[in-house]
Parts: sequence; structure tokens; C-alpha cells
Amino acid sequence: MEVASSHTIAVLVDNEPGILARVVGLFSGRGYNIESLTVAQTNAKQNLSRITIVTAGTPMVVEQIKAQLDRLVPVHKVHDLTLEGPHIERELALVKVKGVGEKRAEALRLADIFRAKVIDTKTDSFVFEVTGASDKVQTFVELMGSLGLVDVGRTGIVAMTRGGEAF
Repeated sequence: MEVASSHTIAVLVDNEPGILARVVGLFSGRGYNIESLTVAQTNAKQNLSRITIVTAGTPMVVEQIKAQLDRLVPVHKVHDLTLEGPHIERELALVKVKGVGEKRAEALRLADIFRAKVIDTKTDSFVFEVTGASDKVQTFVELMGSLGLVDVGRTGIVAMTRGGEAF
């Protein structure tokens, strides 16, 4: 029996209206789940955007996803970064924590350990910015839970291959 595993897929597309809807429609129409999705223009001169998708599936399902993405007309390249070798993944989160006294001091201490930046402060709350691998971000959020976690906003994963090669 094949085991489902998480894959980070980078897709280079024309930066045009409707492409994100077509990509998401491809996933939802076939019952595939998107765990994380980010998209941004990467090359203004060539009018290209990179869509980074984290999904899970058996090797056969992931191959089907990649093949179907590759068939979409404005798609230039599809890379399964999980299979293609060393790559870097990062996520950013804004984490709002409300607290005073010991809890406030503990939140600041943990933020220092996680290299989170204080980007907003009030007398009874902080907003931290934390970046790193998703497990680091998740651990920080979980630790803040007992210290007065109010809200979390996460970007999703951004990824690229290591080394001097272009996408």
C-alpha cells in the first residue's frame, strides 16, 4: 500500500487573471487538498508568477497533480521540490498575544528564543512576527497558546531550490 506524504510543488505561470482560480479548481475538482498556497509575481519583465502549493498524496496522486498542472495553458514549469533535492521552505506568521506581568515577560522571553520580532506593542499585548520552517512557526504558536494567544495570521509556505540554478 502506498503511503501519502506531503509535497511542496512550485509552479511558474503567466501572471494573468484567473490562473489561480484554474489551479485551485484543478485541486478541488479532483478532491485533492491544498495544505498551503502562496502566489506572487516573480518576474515583472516576463510577467511571471510563482505558485507554491503544499499538498499530500501517494506518489501516484502527486504525479497526477503535477501532470494536470503541467497541462494548464499558462503554466511554464512544474517542480516537485520535495523530490528534486535540497530546497528551502519558509513561512511567516503574525502572532497576537495578550497578557500582563509574568505572562508578558514569558512571551517576550520565548519570542527572543524563536527570534520573533515585536512589530506592535501595547501595554497589555504584543504582535510578534516569526519566520522559519513551518514546524518552528507552529511550535511558537502553540507555546503562545498558554500565554494569551489572541490571533494568528500565517502566509503559507514559500520555497525554492538551493544553489545557483534558476527555477
